[in-house]
Amino acid sequence: MFHRILEACRRRGGAFLPLIDQERIAPAEAAAWAAELEEAGADGLLVGSSFTLGDHLDEVVAALKKGTSLPVLLFPGNAHHVSRYADGILFLSLLSGRNPLYLVEEQVRSAPLVREAMIEPVPTAYLLVGADAGRTVHFVSGTSPIPPGRPEIAMAHALAAQYMGMKLVYLEAGSGASSAVPPELIRRVRGYVTLPIAVGGGIRTARDASAAREAGADLVVVGDALEKNRAAGLAKELAAAIHADGATGEISSER
Repeated sequence: MFHRILEACRRRGGAFLPLIDQERIAPAEAAAWAAELEEAGADGLLVGSSFTLGDHLDEVVAALKKGTSLPVLLFPGNAHHVSRYADGILFLSLLSGRNPLYLVEEQVRSAPLVREAMIEPVPTAYLLVGADAGRTVHFVSGTSPIPPGRPEIAMAHALAAQYMGMKLVYLEAGSGASSAVPPELIRRVRGYVTLPIAVGGGIRTARDASAAREAGADLVVVGDALEKNRAAGLAKELAAAIHADGATGEISSER
């Protein structure tokens, strides 16, 4: 499953992954939205939320799968955010923080659920980056982000993830962040590790998405902007900015 997304990166110069918050979309709307996102050029869908009041995950994921043939991956906020209807899960470890709950404890609780659901785990180093220490993910996790002006800290954490055998580095500014992860920080991390890099948070426009990809992001994640403007037009603009091939699906030159 995850190999399909990496193959999209290779063919298209980068992968576009819309993030869908299961608390902010009705299951009845999910299938149609998934079909629109696939048509617009998405390479996969992420589903998750940092904080939930209800339990709509199974319903939303099942509905999304009815509307698309794209891989659907879980982006969990805690150990219980597991659905058998998904294709896989970003098995996150919050390496940028020192809260043991999100370094290993939630993972131990989640692992049996992932095995029972028979979905693919993608071991992922989750690194919070930015000056917005008040985002939901920072509050819930009880951790502070890596300062955006200290790329060497992000580089060291990403390299540790690579040496620990993880398959993905996720640089996260936080949902609705005032600014995205700085391109220079992405560029420095890209030059330091060989792992695929996902970048999300604070990406609102095609220009933001293009800047992240050109700096070295392999996967570009957009959530809040698409939630506020659930229009195929914006999704198409984002896909075209992320895909070096102009969203045609043709093989582009290797980076």
